[in-house]
Amino acid sequence: MTAGSWQLKRGDALVGTLTREGADMFWTDCLFRPGPAWETARPLFEAAEDAWERADEDAALAADELIHEAGFVLVPGDGGVPVTDFLLRVSGRTARFRA
Repeated sequence: MTAGSWQLKRGDALVGTLTREGADMFWTDCLFRPGPAWETARPLFEAAEDAWERADEDAALAADELIHEAGFVLVPGDGGVPVTDFLLRVSGRTARFRA
């Protein structure tokens, strides 16, 4: 991935903006800036974060699946091809994704 930023969208709604800060193996680490539609998406990401922190793998994988099924898209700021198949974690002002 060569983009430096991505818009996290759900339909036409801007959920947030991710700005690349680094990479760790298969994950891209980002700064997360919430967008106007963040409050509607926040519960999905908080449920996943909570499950992973509790080490409840079944609940975490189910939460990840709900995020995937919600129809989020990462739109590269450089005009590249939108990413539709990815894992995404959002925790406060940080995010990381794996495409």
